[in-house]
Amino acid sequence: MSMASTVPTESTQYGTHQADMAELGLPYVECPGDVAPKDAREISRIFFVRLAELEEGTHEHQYVRNTLIELNLALVRYAATRFRNRSDQMEDIVQVGTIGLIKAIDRFELSREVEFATFAVPYIVGEIKRFFRDTSWAVHVPRRLQELRIDLAKATDELSQRLDRAPTTAELAEYLNLDENEVIEGVVASNGYTAGSIDMPTDDTAESSSKLSDRLGAPDAQLEAAENVQALKPLIDELDEREKWILQMRFGAEMTQSEIGQELGVSQMHVSRLLSRITGRLREGLLAVE
Repeated sequence: MSMASTVPTESTQYGTHQADMAELGLPYVECPGDVAPKDAREISRIFFVRLAELEEGTHEHQYVRNTLIELNLALVRYAATRFRNRSDQMEDIVQVGTIGLIKAIDRFELSREVEFATFAVPYIVGEIKRFFRDTSWAVHVPRRLQELRIDLAKATDELSQRLDRAPTTAELAEYLNLDENEVIEGVVASNGYTAGSIDMPTDDTAESSSKLSDRLGAPDAQLEAAENVQALKPLIDELDEREKWILQMRFGAEMTQSEIGQELGVSQMHVSRLLSRITGRLREGLLAVE
C-alpha cells in the first residue's frame, strides 16, 4: 500500500497533530478526503484499532474519529448515487448520509470481522431513507400536484395580502391562469402533504378535549380468544388421554417440563419433544380451521 501522498516522511516538519499522531503510533493524514478508497480502507483499519484504545472525549480520540469520518466520506457519496433522481436535494442527502456514517463509526467493532464499508453503507442509506420519510409527502401524489401545491401556497399568500382576506377558488384560478377544477384538485392533494395524528384533540377550544383515538373502535381481544378456544376444543378431543394429561399439567397446572417428567417417569427432554409434537398438531389443525 502506498501512502506517500497522505503520510509524511520522516523529513517532513510535523505540526501539532503530526507530533501527537507520532506519539500515538498513527500515520498523519494531511488530506483524508483525497485518499484513494483502497488506501482509505487500510488506514481506517489502523485508526479503528487505535480508536478503541483511546478514552472518549480526549483530543486524540476526537482527532482519530474525525479523521475516520473524512477518510470514509466516499462511502456517503457512493450511497448518495442511489438517489440521483433527487439531484435537487443532493446536498441534504450528503449531509444526512454523513450522520449515518458517524453512527456507523461510533458503533463499529473490528471484532465483527467485516469490512467497515459493508457495515457502514446500510447505516448511511437508512439515514437517507429516514430523511425522505420524515420530509416527504405523507401520501404519494403526482409530481404535477406537488408543484401545484407550492404555486397555490404562494398565490394564497400573495392574494391574502392584496385582498385582506382568504382568496376564493375562482380568484386563485384566475391568478394562476388555471381552471377552477385544477385548483380544487390541487387543494385536495395538499391534504396529503402531512398526516394528522389520531392523538390530536378533536376540539382545540375545549380545555379537556377528547382525542380522536378515543372514538375509534378496536378489535376485541376477548372475542378472538373465544374463537380460538372454540376452534381448539374439537382438536383437543382428538388427543389421547395421556396427551390431554400432559397439556393439563403444562398449561392448566402450569407445571415445568421437569415436574411433568417426574410425574410421567420420563426425562425433561422427552417431555419437551412430546409437547412440541402435541402443540404442533394443534397448531396445524387450528390453521386449517381458520
